Amino acid sequence: MVPRLKGEIASMKRALITGITGQDGSYLAELLLSKGYEVHGIIRRASTFNTQRIDHIYQDPHDPQARLFLHYGDLASTEWILNLIYSLAPDEVYHLAAQSHVKVSFEIPEYTGDVTGLGTMRLLEAIRRSGVKTRFYQASSSEMFGAAPAPQRESTPFQPRSPYAAAKVYAYWMTRIYREGYGLFACNGILFNHESPRRGETFVTRKITRGVARIAAGEQEKLFLGNLEAERDWGYAPEYVEAIWLILQQDQPEDFVIGTGEAHSVREFVSEAFQYAGLDWRKHVEMTPRYLRPLDVDRLVADLSKARTKLRWEPRITFPELVAIMVDADMESVGLEPLGEGKRILRTKVGHWHQWQDSVTKVVQAVAGRASE
Repeated sequence: MVPRLKGEIASMKRALITGITGQDGSYLAELLLSKGYEVHGIIRRASTFNTQRIDHIYQDPHDPQARLFLHYGDLASTEWILNLIYSLAPDEVYHLAAQSHVKVSFEIPEYTGDVTGLGTMRLLEAIRRSGVKTRFYQASSSEMFGAAPAPQRESTPFQPRSPYAAAKVYAYWMTRIYREGYGLFACNGILFNHESPRRGETFVTRKITRGVARIAAGEQEKLFLGNLEAERDWGYAPEYVEAIWLILQQDQPEDFVIGTGEAHSVREFVSEAFQYAGLDWRKHVEMTPRYLRPLDVDRLVADLSKARTKLRWEPRITFPELVAIMVDADMESVGLEPLGEGKRILRTKVGHWHQWQDSVTKVVQAVAGRASE
């Protein structure tokens, strides 16, 4: 492992991210590197590479200036996690890894419970047993609220409606138990839906914007979706990782709801995306029962009053701007010239650490196997 060094480097904060190759993990790694952190990430060993989201920030570990390090492993072994925590002694631990697809959780509920629920407990137990004084962030989800009336806030009772949501509720309460029972600095960030060009292609928002781009490019004619009436509070993922970081910078460990305070239906997302590209969605979109869940959540809307007051955090990217960013990125990925609003929005509304060329174009190139361009 990487030992602590003397002098100036010793003051550098060290963070460990689980799920570093995912949407949130990759953005968080970028943000922390821009703040001068040394960043460590856990990745699963597999027969194929799945690091496209972080290829543009990867550094050769032999480089004496390297500040990003990857460790092969998983969250199935408390002993392995304990050894890693003890060896690294991170200042902050961001637990983002999960089986996070709600529809898929109905098909593999046992695996979802093990990874999403018990994985959190193993990590918390490893921190407790190691004795390392670290700050722990648990990626909780608005799906935990389920059927609870909107708007939902930190005190809203959970009414989960999927195996994924139930696993997240378990992880939420284990985080609180270890905070209140053992004195760990452990926090829950209850994030509402947050999207970006790095969202997985099977998630509905990315499925829509990718479909728009492919239709515009003449590569497909129809886009098949499930429930168009479900309403979600959609925000822009890079802004949400800024909130994640802020949660661990507070004097006391607390839980925070993070969202925009606005709800939009899947139908609205479809309409906005097709309209931005100059297309009529009614000519291309068809609903199919194949993508319906056994149980669905009708409406999720965040009450972010606490985050506004205590974190001084508020979203800057609007719903139409989010859609424009995602459509532009997917148009670029299929070889079309983006309309350009996405690049303008990032330049004027987002910090220096997240701009189009590095955070969008380079990832698009990596996914396409053109990372060296």
